[in-house]
Amino acid sequence: MRLTLRSVIYAKLVNITSVPVYACEGCSRNEVFPGVKSDLGMLVNRLGAKPPAQTIPFDEIHELAGVLSHAQHRSKPLRQATVARVAEERTNELLDLWIVASSVGDEAWMAELRGRLSQLSAQYIS
Repeated sequence: MRLTLRSVIYAKLVNITSVPVYACEGCSRNEVFPGVKSDLGMLVNRLGAKPPAQTIPFDEIHELAGVLSHAQHRSKPLRQATVARVAEERTNELLDLWIVASSVGDEAWMAELRGRLSQLSAQYIS
């Protein structure tokens, strides 16, 4: 199975774009990448049973999806080395922001950054 970014349709009204999925070209089976599955589930739960029609770019709200999207723009198909390089760059950016947030004592910002960093690390602990 190959890792790629796909759109997920929820309740026939919500188009969630750039969701990392494993896709099998032979059998056309798709499986949401384990590192984002729970966050995608939480998003769907927040939308509720009768959401309004909308498009949600998952790569703009989830760090790992964003890294994969940036890596895909650099090399198609996704290459492990490119994903690793983009993930390292984004992690460094978030850690730099952590230093700033810490220096000004902004606990809310630090909590947000901690969440973003945990989304990136989820690929290693799922």
